[in-house]
Amino acid sequence: MAAYLIKRILLVFPTLFGIMLISFAIIQFAPGGPVERMIAQITGTDTSATSRIGGGGGDGISGAGATSGQTGGAGGEVASKYRGAQGLDPEFIKELERQFGFDKPAHERFLLMMGNYLTFNFGKSYYRDTSVLQLIKEKLPVSISLGLWMTLLTYLIAIPLGIRKAVRDGTPFDVWSSTLLVLGYAVPGFLVGVLLLVLFAGGSFVQWFPSRGIISEEFATYTYIGCATSTRCIANYFWHLTLPLIAMALGSFTTMAFLTKNSFLDEIRKQYVLTARAKGLDERQVLYGHVFRNAMLLIIAGFPAAFMSAFFTGALLIETIFSLDGLGLLGFESVVNRDYPVVFATMYIFALMSLVLNIVSDFVYTLVDPRIDFESREV
Repeated sequence: MAAYLIKRILLVFPTLFGIMLISFAIIQFAPGGPVERMIAQITGTDTSATSRIGGGGGDGISGAGATSGQTGGAGGEVASKYRGAQGLDPEFIKELERQFGFDKPAHERFLLMMGNYLTFNFGKSYYRDTSVLQLIKEKLPVSISLGLWMTLLTYLIAIPLGIRKAVRDGTPFDVWSSTLLVLGYAVPGFLVGVLLLVLFAGGSFVQWFPSRGIISEEFATYTYIGCATSTRCIANYFWHLTLPLIAMALGSFTTMAFLTKNSFLDEIRKQYVLTARAKGLDERQVLYGHVFRNAMLLIIAGFPAAFMSAFFTGALLIETIFSLDGLGLLGFESVVNRDYPVVFATMYIFALMSLVLNIVSDFVYTLVDPRIDFESREV
């Protein structure tokens, strides 16, 4: 196992480098950029983030400010780089390029960025007067709340459901529950979120739940410890999380429920279960005394990977729909506003956490089930 872990750890670095390289290359061909956005603000043609989602905000040639083949009179070459820059002082445009670091070639900017990221120096946001690490620190608790509670909710509902489906395999209960699970999995989480807002958050029907935020304004001044010691604050916190968690977790029940069912079915058909029944043990003793601990090994070991999946998938759209001030909403706004330090920093941290937790997940597998041998397979 030690050799396998060393190989996996060593693979983290080239994998992370490749992820960042591909992402950086894509950004270079994306329309618009921080220079274009600043020009739009100066000339009064800038629009809000949400109004540019459909692509109407492509106000430039590329994120790196790539040159155009057109040239003109005095200052024409500079003006042709950025749409809307006509009439602005060429020296001012060059100063904007220096301010955002676009006066250097793309490969030099990438290598400089990766060198800083190795020491977790993510710089400052283009449009917020704070460091990227401070921004991530402020938004992280919201995203962790969503990921953690969604994972726990999924385990608490899907595991008992999967056990019941295994025990009643082939019955009408198994058939109609499987149908509902598949339908829930097929409906996108963001669509469920919009539907819940319309039905239960004052959209067109009733307003039983809040439509935005993770906590009400009256508790906004509370610290995390202060809120944890206040019953009203805790109740308000879960009241705000109800609809987002339903929207995120609805589809995740399917995978966990079917995995639990199949694990139990595999164990129930093994010889030791027949032996336990032959000794006179009732079904409950067989199921929870013998089958449960063996069938749950892989499910329990997969908790780190499940949490990371919950932390990433759906968070961006769900946080945007419900106006939850977490990393998903921060990433969405940063992409739309071309705040590249925040975009690349969050991507770097997410990718690094995902790679590390995948290794931790493999290690936990071997702890809970020594029969699993990663040494015998290729990395």
